[in-house]
Amino acid sequence: MSQKLIIFDMDGTLVDSSLTIANAINYVRQNLGYAPMDAEHILKHVNDHTVDPARFFYHAKAFEAKHEQWFSEYYTNNHEKELVLYDGIKELLESLKEQGHKLAIATNAYRGSTIESLTHLDIYDYFNALACYDDVPQGKPHPDMLYKIIKELEYPKEKSLFIGDGSRDEMASKQADIPYIMVDWGFTEHANAVRSVDALKRMLL
Repeated sequence: MSQKLIIFDMDGTLVDSSLTIANAINYVRQNLGYAPMDAEHILKHVNDHTVDPARFFYHAKAFEAKHEQWFSEYYTNNHEKELVLYDGIKELLESLKEQGHKLAIATNAYRGSTIESLTHLDIYDYFNALACYDDVPQGKPHPDMLYKIIKELEYPKEKSLFIGDGSRDEMASKQADIPYIMVDWGFTEHANAVRSVDALKRMLL
């Protein structure tokens, strides 16, 4: 393939963090005095670009410092027993690095949680750059993260590729004018998507 910079979404694409995300959101809701949401309901809406997540999950006009504090607190205390890589992801990353590709992550997770997750799963060192929610003015579906990565690693758009699992990812990719691949083994369901890590590997290698 011609692309040399491959940017991945994290949750639902590389990492099965469905349990942790649902529980962390409910932990924040608990601290705010709200009843828990059904986990499936949370995961159905967490990647929906039509949903304002601060309002939807926390009844707030915007995310506040205490939301990040509580979310990160749950993540830190529980990621080691709840997070897992999807089957074949580590081998895919190893193969891409062996072929000389640069790898990066664009995630709406906070930087602290992202580094904790990638380190625990033993894949942090595969990535040349991270762009997280608190690194940019606006998270996905805005293209700020993708712009940050291609600028930092000095790669043109036409030699870059973004891989994600949701409409927020797809919209960010379109706005940044970067080629996109939708995958579908995580939290969401799409009509036209790559359905397995093996199929993605065949496309990339």
